[in-house]
Amino acid sequence: MNFDPTQAAALIAELDYADKPALRAAVDRLISLAIEFPQVQELLERRLSAAGHLNYWPVAYVLGHLPQPCAGALQALLGALDHREPDIRWAIALLLIRMGKSDRAIVQRLMQLSASGTVNQKRMALYCLRDLALSDAASQAALLAALRDGDATVRVAAAICLRLRRDLTAEGKNALLRIYSEDADARVRHTAAIALANLGEPIEEFLAALKQNRESEDQDTRKAALAALALLKK
Repeated sequence: MNFDPTQAAALIAELDYADKPALRAAVDRLISLAIEFPQVQELLERRLSAAGHLNYWPVAYVLGHLPQPCAGALQALLGALDHREPDIRWAIALLLIRMGKSDRAIVQRLMQLSASGTVNQKRMALYCLRDLALSDAASQAALLAALRDGDATVRVAAAICLRLRRDLTAEGKNALLRIYSEDADARVRHTAAIALANLGEPIEEFLAALKQNRESEDQDTRKAALAALALLKK
C-alpha cells in the first residue's frame, strides 16, 4: 500500500472529533499507518505541537504505539492521566504500562508523577506501578510515600497497590499499621487493614487492633476488622 497524504490528513483531523466511536476508529487506523509509514509519524508529531486543537491525547496515544515514541508523546500521555473521563485515563494507563515494561525511564516518570501530579495523575500513576508488578525498592518507596499524601483517595490507592507487594518490608508493614491505627479517613484505614491482611504473617499489634475493632460500635470499622480477620484465616 502506498502512502496517501490526503487520507492521513483526514484521519488526523478526526482526532478532534467528540464522537468516541469515530475517534477510536481514527486512532486504530492511524496506529497501523504510523507503524508502516514514517510520513504519518512526522505528521502526527507536528500535530502534537500545533496549537488550537481540541484533543492532544489521541495523537500521543497513536505515537505511544510506535517502537520509539517522541518525548512529547510521553509527556502528553502522562498529562492525559488527568483526563476528566475515567475510560480515557485507563486507556492511557494501559498503554503506559505496556510501554513501561520495556522502558525503565517511564517507570521513573510514573514514580515522580505519583508524588507531584494532580490527584487523578497520582492515583493513576500508582495503579500503573501496581500493574507493572514491580519488586524493586524504589517503586515500593513511592507507594509508601503516597500513604502520606494529603488527599485521602491517593492514600487509598497507595494502600490498594501495597496489598500486592509480597516484598513489602517490615518497615512498610509498620507504615500500613500506622495508617490503619491513625488515619483520619475511614476509607484509608479500612483499605490499609485489608492490605495488611492480604500480605499475611500479621504483626502482633495488627492482630490486637483487629480483635479490638471487631467489637467496635462503628459498623464500618467492625466490618473492616472482620473482613481482615477472615482474610488472615485463609
